[in-house]
Amino acid sequence: MKALIIDDERLARVELRRLLEPYKDIEIIGEAVNADDAISKITELNPDLIFLDIQMPGKNGFEMLEQLDGVPTVIFTTAYDEYALKAFEYNAIDYLLKPIEPKRLEDTVKKLLEKNRKEEVRQSELPILREDDQVFVKDGERCWFVKLTTVKLFESEGNYVRLHFDDHKPLILRTLNYLDERLDDKTFFRANRKHIINLKWIENIEPWLNGGLLVKLKGGFKIEVSRRQAIKFKDMLSL
Repeated sequence: MKALIIDDERLARVELRRLLEPYKDIEIIGEAVNADDAISKITELNPDLIFLDIQMPGKNGFEMLEQLDGVPTVIFTTAYDEYALKAFEYNAIDYLLKPIEPKRLEDTVKKLLEKNRKEEVRQSELPILREDDQVFVKDGERCWFVKLTTVKLFESEGNYVRLHFDDHKPLILRTLNYLDERLDDKTFFRANRKHIINLKWIENIEPWLNGGLLVKLKGGFKIEVSRRQAIKFKDMLSL
């Protein structure tokens, strides 16, 4: 598992590297000293896991995550305990207080590896979902049997995803990353950190800020395609 350490304090990075040395399943592939540096290195190195400090010069850790299209697995490392509840809104595996205790880190790594093992087993058993497939959706007391071709948009809300189809918008207990791995990329496209769009529902596309695109879906939704995803979008769909 490839990991990136993000912390503005050099001694904190050195100490975390030392603490992680016994765990051969985790390979430290780089370090970043602030949010902008981290965004660049996440894009370049594509880590599976980030150890993320919250309080850094410039953008904090939460603001950095908001700028990513796809968020790796996150373990927060911070000297402040008041951000713990907010941290788990970002699907964090754990929240480690500095100075990090070796036993506490050991428990976190065990939890991380077990979670990855279960996900690998599940992914190997689950088929790719294509547009003609139907899925069972339950939100509270209401249930639907939905043909995926009718779903125009998947929208992330923390650890949940809201489906938009017909006049319905149920909320399901799945992450957008999970759906991104299961949905057929010939029909469903990850536009940004919070949205997957159904390409069959696109009505109009126009250039947008910072080299991105603005996609209008039938039904009125307007979704921004980030600059990085816009490059991928053009490569996929151009002649």
